[in-house]
Amino acid sequence: MNKINYLKGDATSPQSTGNKIICHICNDVGGWGKGFVLAISKKWPLPEKDYREWHSKKENNDFSLGSVRFVTVEKDIHIANMIGQQGNRPSKDNPPIRYEAVDMAISKVAIKAKELNASVHMPRIGCGLAGGKWENIEPILNKHLTNNGIPTYVYDFS
Repeated sequence: MNKINYLKGDATSPQSTGNKIICHICNDVGGWGKGFVLAISKKWPLPEKDYREWHSKKENNDFSLGSVRFVTVEKDIHIANMIGQQGNRPSKDNPPIRYEAVDMAISKVAIKAKELNASVHMPRIGCGLAGGKWENIEPILNKHLTNNGIPTYVYDFS
């Protein structure tokens, strides 16, 4: 069984060769403008553009908790816009993170990673603005990624 590789650095600059998928959590209300998405948008404008269009046409597509859109930003780098957050503001004792949605989304990332023979990269998803706890996210990553032999890298910004 593989383990998650914890690295210091920037998840928008993945530290491996070959195909790479960079994962991050999006909300289900069309908001894009705080947190890790700012680093993504600064480097590649297409993921934000795709997310906003996906949301604006949600009546006719799969935009919902647990859904994922993959956006190719470089020949070997793909961004996984994962809908894993309900709303964008915590209510009393109820953060926006939805672990079931993250689980569904990561299972789809695992399938795509196998198809592309890709490694998976991310910051500590769901633990910033979404208000989640890493001890709840890490088992999801192990279940779908590392336990299936998919190299997985988690970046702590230094």
